[in-house]
Amino acid sequence: MSSASPIGVDIGGTGIKVALVDLVKGALAGDRIRVATPSPATPAAIAALVASTVASVGGTGTVGLTMPSVVVDGVVTTAANIDPSWIGTDATELFEKATGRRVGVVNDADAAGMAEMRYGAGAGHDGVVILITLGTGIGSAVFHRGVLVPNTELGHLQMHHGDAEHWAAESVREREDLSWSQWAHRVSSYLEHLERLLYPDLFLIGGGVSRKADKFVPLLTCKTPVKAAELHNDAGIVGAAMVAPPEAT
Repeated sequence: MSSASPIGVDIGGTGIKVALVDLVKGALAGDRIRVATPSPATPAAIAALVASTVASVGGTGTVGLTMPSVVVDGVVTTAANIDPSWIGTDATELFEKATGRRVGVVNDADAAGMAEMRYGAGAGHDGVVILITLGTGIGSAVFHRGVLVPNTELGHLQMHHGDAEHWAAESVREREDLSWSQWAHRVSSYLEHLERLLYPDLFLIGGGVSRKADKFVPLLTCKTPVKAAELHNDAGIVGAAMVAPPEAT
């Protein structure tokens, strides 16, 4: 793999994952490095950690990064699972200065969805496809005929007197020690809520818990077909690399 291969950086509420990516295969092209997200997760703290981690990955390629936020023209406009000081931050400028490389920035769930639609479980599917990432929170990526509707943030739909992600995320299953059956009931209720709003043709379930899909996907009761993401927890890294700027010629 060329030293100029793009680098994908997936910034989450609990961890930051970084790797070189082969965009022909849609797979990691080297070892994945994972570091804990700093607390507080301020722009300066995350930028410094990303810069050192990217340097340790090596290569000379450009960088694509995900943020657990709405991102508009490179500017972070929400901060549900990171420090509120991110709001209004030009993430593109911040990370370019920190890494010394050209960068692209995208919402984390949108990145995972882009990767799954090109290389994974969503490839070849038309109609309305919704990828849901179940992790620290709930992320979403909505596609119609393969085209992304960016920054949907469906994890913040209101359910049970609060955000849906505060009731049905994977972190809630762990924190409340829910059985797979109990958690599947919550996830089903959430997906059925999305069905009533968007009438999707397919749900994709992503995030690290997708590796355990056999434990809960068969228990889901929504009408829409459900498939586990195929790139699992690497989808965000691959999707991040997809928005890395092209190399200068």
